[in-house]
Amino acid sequence: MSARRAETGDKTWSKAKAISLMLRLVSWGSAIITFVILFLIIGYILVKGIPYLRPSLFELDYNTENVSLMPAALTTLMCVGLSLIIAAPLGIFAAIYLVEYAPRGSRLVKAVRMMAETLSGIPSIIYGLFGSLFFVIWLGWGLSLLAGSCTLAIMILPLIMRSTEESLKSVPDSFREGAFGLGAGRLRTVFRIVLPAAAPGILAGILLGVGRIVGETAALIYTAGSMAQIPTTPMASGRTLSIHMYALSSQGLYTGQAYATAVVLLVLVIGINALSSLIAKRLTGRWNDG
Repeated sequence: MSARRAETGDKTWSKAKAISLMLRLVSWGSAIITFVILFLIIGYILVKGIPYLRPSLFELDYNTENVSLMPAALTTLMCVGLSLIIAAPLGIFAAIYLVEYAPRGSRLVKAVRMMAETLSGIPSIIYGLFGSLFFVIWLGWGLSLLAGSCTLAIMILPLIMRSTEESLKSVPDSFREGAFGLGAGRLRTVFRIVLPAAAPGILAGILLGVGRIVGETAALIYTAGSMAQIPTTPMASGRTLSIHMYALSSQGLYTGQAYATAVVLLVLVIGINALSSLIAKRLTGRWNDG
């Protein structure tokens, strides 16, 4: 009887070991395929674009001779900053209300979460048409940086709100209970205990929003326009790097410069990622030290 049990245990152990080995191979294979595809895409962009990176591409004035990307780069940074100024506070404070103040399991919380998830899946062209009808035509802003930034803020608002909400929910309740036990109020607990602990996750959501802003084209064509100039005011039109790259490639005359723009866009995204990671580490370290 004991020999039969031992034999059954050995078979179960061998089966579990085989499944574990298979899952490990699948995981390694998926990781390798992902890295290979990523490096191939990055390598292709670099090989195609680096030879066309010339000083003329970084002049402040755009013309048909240099097709400078500098106005588009500055417009991209302006668009990112203005969109985050609008969307980040709204998304973070809405998530704070849903997690810290609203009754858990209430219908309002469920409805807001459902609407946020629904808005996250809407194609960007729909946001562009809404922005064109509401900001450009109805409010009379015209094709402007402000209209494009407001449209993008609406696009990334559900993303920032949901990521902040999940980050706040991941903070253990013992942190809140300890602060309440020491006599801290809810507002002080949220801003001095909960938010610092959730800062890395919040920054990750903001970073995803920045990535969507930088790579957005369809919504901005209908709202911000495609003027190759540096906007002097929020009501002026301008093109971002993604629109600049699309315009050059669609003309068929500046394909090499379009690849060079893709290289600059890639470097910009990597730089934003590195900066956000550095800020998240410093905030986490400061919170742990405090």
